[in-house]
Amino acid sequence: MSRPDHVTIVDVGPRDGLQAEATVVPTAAKIELIDRLSAAGVPSVEAGAFVSPKWVPQMADTADVLAGIHRKPGTRYPVLVPNEKGLERALECDVAEIAIFGAASETFSQKNINCSITESLDRFRPVAETALKQGLRVRGYISCVLGCPYEGDVDVARVVQVARELDAMGCYEVSLGDTIGVGTPVRARAMIDAVAMAVPVERLALHFHDTYGQALANILACLEAGVACVDAAVAGLGGCPYAPGASGNVATEDVVYMLHGMGIRTGIDLQALVAAGTAISGVLGREPASKVGRAMSVKPRG
Repeated sequence: MSRPDHVTIVDVGPRDGLQAEATVVPTAAKIELIDRLSAAGVPSVEAGAFVSPKWVPQMADTADVLAGIHRKPGTRYPVLVPNEKGLERALECDVAEIAIFGAASETFSQKNINCSITESLDRFRPVAETALKQGLRVRGYISCVLGCPYEGDVDVARVVQVARELDAMGCYEVSLGDTIGVGTPVRARAMIDAVAMAVPVERLALHFHDTYGQALANILACLEAGVACVDAAVAGLGGCPYAPGASGNVATEDVVYMLHGMGIRTGIDLQALVAAGTAISGVLGREPASKVGRAMSVKPRG
């Protein structure tokens, strides 16, 4: 399998990136972030989640965010839904794509969504079925594909099985998440090769966190296997409330810089992307975690 000449970026910053923030981010700031990302040419921007505000208060305003954004033609604005109630709310907001999320670790599944892997898959089947009947696209996520904060190493056979189940439900794509960022290139490539035996590689995506600084190397290794979709978060936003010590998602700016330097197209304006990361970091009161974002934001002296 050859390296792709075009990679689709899914920016998960507005949802996966912001959900772990302790201070509630104003709705207007979320709307501005999403609009900046779509204006920069990001083809898919995860706009929020219809989850319990008790457990994820940062996503309580998802309906207001969806009502306030400028929906750019050709841009996708998926939202995360955990159950049929979440799907109902998504349909009320004229959502065209949803994401469902499972895990390859039993303990993480229990900590994250309070049920076993099997129970979570049983819960998602009617959600996916209804969504597809309504004409929505359905994307699947799998957490802890390369390691779990509670169990350590994760058996790749479990990753393969969950991916196969999500594919059978009708997910057009399965995003494989190194939730705690412990993967290394050889392990990441081996995992992709194994999953690709069950789900075609063109329907796989990468969702790598950068806890140990390995995310870009892991992405590169998986690109060589033919994967052509990468999840990332502008400014390196994120973490995981159920994965102690996990740092943010790999920064979209860093991924795009690497891809463009390799001659791989993304359709994204890097300078506009950096500006989006700088703006949301200003709202959060800190510098972007993106190395590219910081480098490109430095004003020359003299």
